[in-house]
Amino acid sequence: MDFSEYTGPSAEWLALEPTLPAVPKDLSVEQLKALLNKGREESAAQDMIDQGLSSLVQMHDHTVIARDGTPLEARTYRPAGVPISERLPVYVHLHGGGFLFGTLASEDATCSRIVASRAKNGTPVVVFNINYRHTPEHRYPTAWNDTEDAFVWLHEHIAEVGGLADQVVVGGISAGAWLTASLALAQLRGDDKRIAACPKIAGQVLMIPCLVQWDHYAPRTEMLKSPDLSSYVQCADAPILPVTRMKLFSALLGVENAKDSAGDRRMGPGNATAEEVKG
Repeated sequence: MDFSEYTGPSAEWLALEPTLPAVPKDLSVEQLKALLNKGREESAAQDMIDQGLSSLVQMHDHTVIARDGTPLEARTYRPAGVPISERLPVYVHLHGGGFLFGTLASEDATCSRIVASRAKNGTPVVVFNINYRHTPEHRYPTAWNDTEDAFVWLHEHIAEVGGLADQVVVGGISAGAWLTASLALAQLRGDDKRIAACPKIAGQVLMIPCLVQWDHYAPRTEMLKSPDLSSYVQCADAPILPVTRMKLFSALLGVENAKDSAGDRRMGPGNATAEEVKG
C-alpha cells in the first residue's frame, strides 16, 4: 500500500489554518477537556440556530443504565411532526474525541443535520446519541462497555424511541468509529449473549476511524510498501491531531499490559482476520 499521493496540506487547509484560534499551551488534561468541550457545545448550539435545525427535529432525552449501575445520558432526534408511533430506521451516533472529548450536547447539530437531510431526501430516520464515559476518569474498557450497554438498551426500548429493530445502523467518528467497529465485531463473534441476541446490525459507518491500539499497529505497517509511508510517520506533526495527541489519547485509556493483548479484538478490531469478519 502507498497513499503518499495524499501527503501534504491542501490549498484549502493552508487558507483556513491562519484563521483558526490557537489552542493555549501548557494546559492540564482536565483543562484541555473542559476548553474543547465548551467550544464544541457552543459551536453546536450556534449551528442549531444558524441552520434552523431546532425547528426541523424533535429531541427526547433518555437514561441508559450501564452494567455497573451508572446512568448514562442519551438523546434521540426525530423529524419534526413524525410521531413516535411511526417506526423509523435508527442511526446510532458515536461521537469522536479520542475518548477524552465530547458531551451529549456537543452532538446536537451533527445528529440534527442527519435527521434533517434524510427527511429532505424522503428517507427519514431517528438518530440515537449516547454519551459514553470518557478518560481520564474512566479508562478502557468503560467506553466499550457503555456502547454495548446502550446498543442493548436501544433494542429493549425500540418502541419507546419509535425505531425499527431490524434497521439499526451504527456509525461513529474517530474514536466513535473505533467503538462502532468493535461493537459490530462483538455481535459477529457472539462473545456477549445480550448483543448476539439483538437483531443483526444493518450496517456500520466508519468516519476517519482509528481501529488499532497504538501498541498493535505493527501488522498494518507490514502491508505498506515502506514503514515510512505510515500516516503515523507522514502526519506526525499534523495540525489538530499530531502523533503526540494520539499518544496522549492512547495513554489515557490505561490499557493494562497493552503489548500483551494483541488478540483483544475489542481494542483492535482492525486486526481482525478475514475469517473473523466473514459474513
